[in-house]
Amino acid sequence: MSQAENYNSIYIRNMEIDDIAPVYHLGESVFTSDLYPYLYRTWDEWEVIGLYNTDPEYCLVAEIDEQLAGFVLGTIINKATWTYGYIIWLGVNSNFQRRGVGDKLVDKLVERMIEDGVRFMLVDTDPANTPAVKFFTRKGFGNTRQHIFLSMNLSKHEYYGRLIAYEREKAERAAYKRSRRRPSTKTSEVVNEVATKVMVTDSELPDNNNPDISPIS
Repeated sequence: MSQAENYNSIYIRNMEIDDIAPVYHLGESVFTSDLYPYLYRTWDEWEVIGLYNTDPEYCLVAEIDEQLAGFVLGTIINKATWTYGYIIWLGVNSNFQRRGVGDKLVDKLVERMIEDGVRFMLVDTDPANTPAVKFFTRKGFGNTRQHIFLSMNLSKHEYYGRLIAYEREKAERAAYKRSRRRPSTKTSEVVNEVATKVMVTDSELPDNNNPDISPIS
């Protein structure tokens, strides 16, 4: 099959609600922790759901023989007099690579954004993702700027350790106070016995202050 025939066999349509789960799982298989740790850390189901809710017109899927071949998720950003188009995610099923899926998805998204007044397109990717860099360069993207991504494991931070220790101590103090407030069974029995004796004694005592007054019948 020629490249033109491959391209024409790809069907591009708007992403639908039933596509959310398949698109998410396809992204999981594409943005792996081994190949692209940065993308893997930021890819989750809320990326798909959020963009589907806010920018459905820029969420497209590609089908070949009624199978999910790829997807593109984008948005637009309004800044002063400029309107930017931003390709946030582009994923292609490994079973359909080198068949023009990515090309057709990007072409359709660019056309749609031009119709909506976008005059400048942005895209970013992991610097180690050489195929993606070459792909977007071929599609006309340039002026490459690399950025450094830094991370910190807060569970190893000094304040995190102090906070955990404080919360543990607070929980222990609360448990101790609850145990102090809870009366023992033996104490309850003594209190009940004393109360019973007082009630019996009081009822048997004569009324010395009013000896001539009898109960009203």
